Amino acid sequence: MKKCITLLTLAFGLFSGLAAHAQGSMEYGSGLKVDLNEDKTKFIRFLVWNQIWFRHTQLNPGTQINGEAATSQTDIGNRRLRFLMYAQISKRYLVMSHVGINNQTFVNGGAAGSSGTGGYGAGKKPGLFFHDAWNEYALILPQKDKKFSMTVGGGLHYFMGLSRMTMGSTLNFLTIDAPIFNWPLIENSDQFARQVGLFTKGKAGKLEYRVSINKPYATNVNPVNVTNPANAVAVDNNGNTKWSKAGYFEYQFLNQESNVLPFKVGTYLGTNRVFNVGAGFYTSDDATRTSVNGQVAKHPMTLLSADVFLDMPIGEKAKKMAVTAYSVFYDYNFGPNYLRNVGIMNVGVNDPAFAGARALAGPGNAQPLIGTGQIWYTQAGLLLPTNQAKPKVRVQPFGAYTYKNFEALDQASNQFDIGANFFVDGHHAKLTTQYSTRPVYTSPSTLTSKGEFVAQLQVYL
Repeated sequence: MKKCITLLTLAFGLFSGLAAHAQGSMEYGSGLKVDLNEDKTKFIRFLVWNQIWFRHTQLNPGTQINGEAATSQTDIGNRRLRFLMYAQISKRYLVMSHVGINNQTFVNGGAAGSSGTGGYGAGKKPGLFFHDAWNEYALILPQKDKKFSMTVGGGLHYFMGLSRMTMGSTLNFLTIDAPIFNWPLIENSDQFARQVGLFTKGKAGKLEYRVSINKPYATNVNPVNVTNPANAVAVDNNGNTKWSKAGYFEYQFLNQESNVLPFKVGTYLGTNRVFNVGAGFYTSDDATRTSVNGQVAKHPMTLLSADVFLDMPIGEKAKKMAVTAYSVFYDYNFGPNYLRNVGIMNVGVNDPAFAGARALAGPGNAQPLIGTGQIWYTQAGLLLPTNQAKPKVRVQPFGAYTYKNFEALDQASNQFDIGANFFVDGHHAKLTTQYSTRPVYTSPSTLTSKGEFVAQLQVYL
């Protein structure tokens, strides 16, 4: 931890010296935007952002890193390096592209085939890829005298329904990151939370809607054959994939949020008054398979959610305080006993010499993250008061709680996150610190806990 604190101190000193001229601030105006006509109705806008993580992680039992046994690890990595561009060609027509990399560490996350030592050694030169690429056309334009609007579009898109956080922006999280189970298909039947398909979005009064039909990416994991049906475990194998259907419907009681882009705001820092209640779904037929006595069965995937979001200023106006709260309940059915273990920027592999009880989730920081069962997630934060007209740094402490009850495990888990955002220029230049716990199962009924401290530097223009 001493190494981690030293790194954090140096990073904060550097970060506090950055000039506050990022997109969306009072100084920067509308950001990196090029107007294409005099009335500014046609334009191209660019967004660029980096998220760098410093971490100290307690590792799961049985972990090895680059050939050496390890119980903890302190490192630095590139969580997200992204570039987004969209053009409003007319009032009705918009085209959007979004490229970048994610999860590059000192040992993995590099280009395909990178390993060993050298120019394309382990973790080096990751491949840039498209996160989003779609076109859309407004059939019914939003107008003050009309309460209904509708836009249709298609391509590799993020209008994936299910929940607010499933379509959350990575630029303005309340906590350091999303809990990841909000993207239940991540890198299996989607491309980094996206699928290729057709979508429609719009508003009907205070109700915002997003519906899509998509072609899931192929999965082909072979199920393990069992003799007892109670022990069957569903795995991702969708064959000639069936079309998936997704939707999210959100009633916005107070101010109306923008739906030009799909990305939902995590915290407005007192600049908006929002209270929304939403519900969503994702379904896909024949998405997983099990095998019992040599007989393979296909199972549909049915994912449901309900959530509530609150963000508004509180207290004396001059002190610029604000509260943010979000709670979501997921009911996931991937098929019998489905369970997926995930570790974000996981640098560990199995240690073949380890003789103790290994974590069922695997080495490093992996945990049972997604599965058939229920998840309840709640987060809340408070933007602390200031007595300055233009404070140098704003502080927002936050906390989060996760309850996961999966069919494949005998015990439900509870985990916690606690941390704070230090805003130099809103979300455009900020430092976030967070300590998180995660469940470690060494058997379906044996549960302990490990921890991870992360400090993130974020800049976006």
